[in-house]
Amino acid sequence: MDREQEHKHVAQAERHIAELKKDITRQWQIIEELSMDRQPLHDAVSMLKFLKDHLRIMERHRQSILSV
Repeated sequence: MDREQEHKHVAQAERHIAELKKDITRQWQIIEELSMDRQPLHDAVSMLKFLKDHLRIMERHRQSILSV
């Protein structure tokens, strides 16, 4: 992979990471709202776990690009 491609891949990974972080923040808000309304949290918490797992994968992916 040449430098330009590497830069593009890192930039894309950074965008995905930033989006996931926003999604995680929003998911916490949803959980708080559901909790205040005494609504079931299972699905919302499962989604939060999924988003956090995906974030870790994207962070590892970004690191793998930078390690080349």
